Amino acid sequence: MSNAFFKVPTAVNEPVKGYAPGSAEKESLLKKLKELKGKQLDIPMVIGGKNVFTENKESIHPPHELSHKLGEYSIGTGEHVTMAIEAALAAKPAWENMPWEERASIFLKCADLLATTHRDNLNASTMLAQSKNAFQAEIDAACELIDFFKFNVQYMTELYADQPISSPGVWNRMEYRALEGFILAVTPFNFTSICANLGASAAMMGNVIVWKCARTQVYSAHFIMELFKSAGLPDGVINLVFTDGATTSDICFDHPEFAGVHFTGSTGVFQGMWKTIGEKIHKYKSYPRIVGETGGKDFLIAHKSSNAAQVATAMSRGAFEYQGQKCSALSRAYIPKSMWPEVSKMLKEDVNSFRMGTVEDFGNFVNAVIDERAFNKLSGFIDRAKADGQEILVGGNYDKSKGYFIEPTIIVANDPMYVTMCEELFGPILTVYVYEDDKWEETLDILDKTAIYALTGSVFSQCKYALATANEKLRHTAGNFYINDKPTGAVVGQQPFGGARASGTNDKAGSKYNLIRWVSMRTIKETLNPPTDYRYPFLGE
Repeated sequence: MSNAFFKVPTAVNEPVKGYAPGSAEKESLLKKLKELKGKQLDIPMVIGGKNVFTENKESIHPPHELSHKLGEYSIGTGEHVTMAIEAALAAKPAWENMPWEERASIFLKCADLLATTHRDNLNASTMLAQSKNAFQAEIDAACELIDFFKFNVQYMTELYADQPISSPGVWNRMEYRALEGFILAVTPFNFTSICANLGASAAMMGNVIVWKCARTQVYSAHFIMELFKSAGLPDGVINLVFTDGATTSDICFDHPEFAGVHFTGSTGVFQGMWKTIGEKIHKYKSYPRIVGETGGKDFLIAHKSSNAAQVATAMSRGAFEYQGQKCSALSRAYIPKSMWPEVSKMLKEDVNSFRMGTVEDFGNFVNAVIDERAFNKLSGFIDRAKADGQEILVGGNYDKSKGYFIEPTIIVANDPMYVTMCEELFGPILTVYVYEDDKWEETLDILDKTAIYALTGSVFSQCKYALATANEKLRHTAGNFYINDKPTGAVVGQQPFGGARASGTNDKAGSKYNLIRWVSMRTIKETLNPPTDYRYPFLGE
């Protein structure tokens, strides 16, 4: 048994590789892309450390190249969810009783492997199956995930070190126990780092996981499980199933050992989960932890004092990087009338200069949306805007003959409450409302009341009084608030991520505030010299 207080390496953010022409990292990544495209994988579920195949398979195709097959995966049933729960619970005693420094070392090794030998695997798989360009994959699948591993280890030690005071003759201690039971991690397609972290963050604290990933993220999930295995994560700690959401939830939420859900996805699904858990609350050994991030209708508002070029750049980057398929992506903008001619001119030039196509061509700024359902939804909103007489400033076309390509599109709405100003679209569509310069405060109020979400938002102004007013009026509109910057690009350790209202529980992924949700604290009081007489001094009368 160790008798030292261990200090983990100080976490620093992973440097982002540039993938410039002729660079070693570009050549290495291109080689990996070619390698993965040159073979077809048969991807199993992983339950109790064993590969589980079924006869029911579904093919995997790049969203930008539908004619190419990357492989297929085994579709699971309710039986596999039950198997995953049983495997997790079987692994739990040894895992939660493992010394914390041993758990920490596994995830520190994950970070180191991902920074070196596994970097191309995660980046290339994310590019191919989720249609991300090299830079978007690098900042997500490599850098952010490395940061999650390193910073969460550091936050874990900070949490454990938070101890109560002791009075004379007493030693008070605080123990941070894993939750009783298993955690369900339900993950989206759009961020490989989130997909890994939702399970890993809870597992790091001694919990065991049933992981249900999005069907459009299975390919990179396979490489995440390979990373965990290479780092020495014990069998059964994280169990990956490819099952439909309803089946997975029904079985997990009906189990008395269900201890919590770590979720990123749609508001409707999360609210349905919350309702079901509430209805079954009497079944559980303890009150489950419900942690979720559920999207946004993210905004940018510019004051008349703003710099037009800065505003236009923030709009083109914030709205269209990764085809707008980020929870934080800019979806609605409010621009003063006096600035709009200059901003709109630069926006048109920017968007018209974008190249769109496959991920292997590093000159493409945008790629395809994730699947046909997203394509149909987004093209429907574009058609509706045209039919409703809204101005299409740029874009407005789409084509799914070779891949699910939607042109980056900017709609100029004549009503601040037009549907695309209010509803989450999750794609490369930005709606702009042009307001009268003297209606700054009125427009701030409109912005606050327009959407049900409160995830990210940005304000541009060179006037400190205008910024102070916006900061006050928009206090509850965003959990991540940006001043003179685009509303995307939160960095672990710098801008803990999460929003409120219909955007989720705001438990801030990549912070100790998230980790504390996956532990149950026990206060231990040890009296060093216990009394031997029940009488108190006041009884002396």
